Amino acid sequence: MNESMSIFSLVASASIVVQLVMLLLLAASVGSWVVIFQRSRLLSSSRAQLLDFEDRFWSGVDLNDLYRECQAKETTSMIENVFMAGLKEFGKMRQQNTHDPDAMIQGCQRAMRIAITRESEALDAHLPMLATVGSTSPYIGLFGTVWGIMSAFHGLASVKQATIATVAPGISEALVATAMGLLAAIPAVIFYNRFASRVDHLTTGMHTFADEFSSLLYRQALRLKQGAKPAASGEK
Repeated sequence: MNESMSIFSLVASASIVVQLVMLLLLAASVGSWVVIFQRSRLLSSSRAQLLDFEDRFWSGVDLNDLYRECQAKETTSMIENVFMAGLKEFGKMRQQNTHDPDAMIQGCQRAMRIAITRESEALDAHLPMLATVGSTSPYIGLFGTVWGIMSAFHGLASVKQATIATVAPGISEALVATAMGLLAAIPAVIFYNRFASRVDHLTTGMHTFADEFSSLLYRQALRLKQGAKPAASGEK
């Protein structure tokens, strides 16, 4: 490709409207890649934290000790927040001398559902941006292309003899906008679908843990009702 038809020269010689479109697409692409790297690290660490906490929980550790360990942390993971919400509500119900196991577990389940909803919202943060970039970038690029082609053909009015060499630069400038739109959209769509699937898996994992934890708390509530000392270990 000669210098006169390089990408940079085409962008530099494009009309101001097409250049603004290209600048917008470039900003959208950079923003989407920032989100991609940030969400990728977050989801990977969240998955590892979920598996690590489940291993510790079902290892037979004392639940009160585990709760205090989570409290002592500066930053708790999403699954730890769900666990703390459930056990904290269980403790409140015990202090209120609630002897109905069903009522106690319903309160714990509500607390954990609220915690799961909050954590899911945090996992979903910024994903709508990827969806927006993926769905709108091709149309924004197409707008720049249409505008550039219109400008190219409008410029033919001042030319006595129109040739391919006359219109090629203008059309090439316009097509760059479509290419940039696709370059911004394709990664955004791919990673949005991938992240949405991973968020679903993590949310399912939190719900599964909440159900299993509820069963454990229910058994403890039954022991309380029967006047026995409640078990304080995470044996499944």
